[in-house]
Amino acid sequence: MNKLMRKVFLWMTLGLLVTFATGYFVSTNPTMYENIYQGSWYIAFALIEIILVIFLSLRIRRLKPTTAKCCFLLYSVVSGLTFSSIFIYYDLTSILFIFAISAVFFLILALIGYLTKIDLSKLGSYFLIGLLIILVVGLINIFLGNTMLELIISVICVLLFIGVTIYDVSKLKILSEMDLPIDNLAIMGALDLYLDFVNIFINMLSLFGKSDSNG
Repeated sequence: MNKLMRKVFLWMTLGLLVTFATGYFVSTNPTMYENIYQGSWYIAFALIEIILVIFLSLRIRRLKPTTAKCCFLLYSVVSGLTFSSIFIYYDLTSILFIFAISAVFFLILALIGYLTKIDLSKLGSYFLIGLLIILVVGLINIFLGNTMLELIISVICVLLFIGVTIYDVSKLKILSEMDLPIDNLAIMGALDLYLDFVNIFINMLSLFGKSDSNG
């Protein structure tokens, strides 16, 4: 379990670093940034993200460890391409500050999930329903453009992912008992926690981030 936890957090951290480095690099290259956001590339990259998540989730048990790692790193790069807009719209100091706060908050949640003796397995379906509801409402609000609703969604997302993060970390105890290569299990766990952290960070940034006056 401890070995799996180390590998999970190592790969999650690596994925986040790759995403942030890619996003920052794109934001400093106006031509690349404009090509992504003013053309159809953004939609293409967003679809690739979804496909990679589904592919890893469904095929992780059959993939070779090297293939699983490459797919996760590819997802991290593609995610960075769609992530680059935050470096345009938000002040860099604000981004780093919110990132640090989110990281500390995330580690506390991960520690709770690791130490808890409560069986959280039954909560998975409820979290899934909550995520689907938030997704649908968020899509509707894209057309409504309601600022207050957007604020409410961000608050609910943070609260929801508090529970999801604790659930996903506690789920690693179950993963550690599966008869699969530890590297595959690590990528499976890293992807879940990567998504948890990114959602907490993005919504925290939406709530408390300072806009870049030059963005």
